[in-house]
Amino acid sequence: MTYDIIVLGGGPAGLAAAVGARGRDKSVLVISNRWQDSPLARAERVDNYLGLPGRTGYQLLEEFSLHAQQAGAGFVVGKAISLMVWNGFMVTVGSQVYQGRSLILAPGVVRQSKYPGEEEYLGRGVSYCATCDGMLYRGRPVAVVGRSPDAPHEANYLKSIGCQVTYVSPQPPQGLDGDIPFLQAARLAVRGEQAVTALEADGAALPCDGIFILRQAVAPTDLLPGLETDQGAIRVDCRMAPNLEGVCAAGDCTGAPLQVAKAVGEGHVAALSACEYLDSRPQA
Repeated sequence: MTYDIIVLGGGPAGLAAAVGARGRDKSVLVISNRWQDSPLARAERVDNYLGLPGRTGYQLLEEFSLHAQQAGAGFVVGKAISLMVWNGFMVTVGSQVYQGRSLILAPGVVRQSKYPGEEEYLGRGVSYCATCDGMLYRGRPVAVVGRSPDAPHEANYLKSIGCQVTYVSPQPPQGLDGDIPFLQAARLAVRGEQAVTALEADGAALPCDGIFILRQAVAPTDLLPGLETDQGAIRVDCRMAPNLEGVCAAGDCTGAPLQVAKAVGEGHVAALSACEYLDSRPQA
């Protein structure tokens, strides 16, 4: 199935965009991590959202999510790990690929910065997807950098297909196979020549052929390298449109203020802009 709009992000901006697009009778798929794990869900009290003072962040997100579900939006829980611009947009989540005619970026703020050497060796030993690239390293040594709750599960998968796995993270993991070596380290860097040769962990080199860096989210600029930014935020116009055709962006990813009200408003504007874009194009 090809959706009219794929929304990346299940926070206030993404859910508002889903509701707005469904109001224009567009098919919508929201791809996101569990909203219960978002920073807003841990907010003890939100007093400045118009008409709903004193709610917890959890309560707001629960109501927003229910509204989007009742409006008819589809949902996939998972992390978008790659995006291809071809006949619209093809988004990979785990081993599944979803296609949309337009795209709304609402991932919030991806707060984890890149490690030294990570960008340089992306595609030459550095990967963000165990399911996609794991078989390339069967029988070879790999390091899994665990920065997300599902990283131990991904490391277990790599071991199950024959990779020689070492798990590296700042904190001991939960759910990691007991046969997988664990290295506790916080200062990491990717080393290599033509391709990856080692992961440097707190100054010590861990020889490996591949490094799987598993974060909770992939930055929009990694998914869409041509996306223009300004001081780390996606640059958009008043229609919430960045420099790429068929794309809109909304919420914290477009910059301050990082407020629920701003995110909801931008989400609605992005949805209307995406609908106008779709209505202006013949459907294949």
